[in-house]
Amino acid sequence: FYLTPPQVNSILKANEYSFKVPEFDGKNVSSVLGFDSNQLPANAPIEDRRSAATCLQTRGMLLGVFDGHAGCACAQAVSERLFYYIAVSLLPHETLLEIENAVESGRALLPILQWHKHPNDYFSKEASKLYFNSLRTYWQELIDLNSGETIDVREALINAFKRLDNDISLEAQVGDPNSFLNYLVLRVAFSGATACVAHVDGVDLHIANTGDSRAMLGVQEEDGSWSAVNLSYDHNAQNEHEVERVKMEHPKSEEKSLVKQDRLLGLLMPFRAFGDVKFKWSIELQKRVIESGPDQLNDNEYTKFIPPNYHTPPYLTAEPEVIHHKLRPQDKFLVLATDGLWETMHRQDVARIVGEYLTGVHHQQPIAVGGYKVTLGQMHGLLTERRARISSVFEDQNAATHLIRHAVGNNEFGTVDHERLSKMLSLPEELARMYRDDITIIVVQFNSHVIGAY
Repeated sequence: FYLTPPQVNSILKANEYSFKVPEFDGKNVSSVLGFDSNQLPANAPIEDRRSAATCLQTRGMLLGVFDGHAGCACAQAVSERLFYYIAVSLLPHETLLEIENAVESGRALLPILQWHKHPNDYFSKEASKLYFNSLRTYWQELIDLNSGETIDVREALINAFKRLDNDISLEAQVGDPNSFLNYLVLRVAFSGATACVAHVDGVDLHIANTGDSRAMLGVQEEDGSWSAVNLSYDHNAQNEHEVERVKMEHPKSEEKSLVKQDRLLGLLMPFRAFGDVKFKWSIELQKRVIESGPDQLNDNEYTKFIPPNYHTPPYLTAEPEVIHHKLRPQDKFLVLATDGLWETMHRQDVARIVGEYLTGVHHQQPIAVGGYKVTLGQMHGLLTERRARISSVFEDQNAATHLIRHAVGNNEFGTVDHERLSKMLSLPEELARMYRDDITIIVVQFNSHVIGAY
């Protein structure tokens, strides 16, 4: 089944979204120029989510990608709730009081976030009251705890992640008299999601990461070439520190069963995640909740089994690792992406492809053909393709789309092969998942003039 270039484009562009930070009187005072985002599903429905919002009561912008597993319920909940928890954690004491007084007296609330959403980005209206009540309990506690000391962004991010995860767990234990909501909170808690979130305020960039999505900075060197700086670490079996951390938290007798076949308890790839109460609750609590839960929950195979060698829960945390970076004029963009991208592309290639796309300048590296025996005809083909590539940049109006095109369509020479792209995009649902994962990407472009002026 062969797709024409216009068909390929319509698939690639279906979920693309761009946002430009508005200029005031010709002045853009933000260190962010704007961002492009996009998603390409492999699962049906897609299990990834994305979010972007401007904080209205504090300074700064929030952007995040969320990778769900065992369904999309947890990723969905985290994508619509986490930024509120972060924003509330960053609010000064008097603003929190103002908001609480407004709720108390039934007045209109100060808006906390301005969301930048794609029309397809879903929000669960049925749960909004429940979610709001949990959030309100959190800010009431912050009011009681906080007497006006300055707020540390790092701490705010960690507290927000842990608190939301705690609320997801609590809501599932309490349940809800409304059977739809009851099933929803249980689905959210029993599925899981990783999260990689950026908070950009002036030259201060904080990345809070839980799981195996990644943040990467694109840096332009003095000679115009591009390099990549990692701003997050994967929390999985490939990360020795993470394996050590898990081992330190459990008795020595469990050392052999903690990580098997590169998975937590032999089951879970990420070592940190939201939800996934199968790896957090005691066996008694799991049984009690499932037995008193709706029938649909009992029919779900995933909820029934108890992980093997389950002796000293919790085995899993949603606590993020936070990295702070002071932006420099040579830091041109940030890429946040779920592991679907990093499984197919090296960060160095990501930096080059996005950098060349954003500047429109292509460093003509000598054509590398590795150990291949290349005929003159093939060489001619490569050169023609290179010429075509320079003009093809203009067919993508979105940096995230451009990156997905490369992630799915690159051949062994690092150029987009239309035939390969066509085949990969026309795979039936049940096959697509065998060749690639859901891919979600946000590319944030920085304003070097504003950063330089700091």
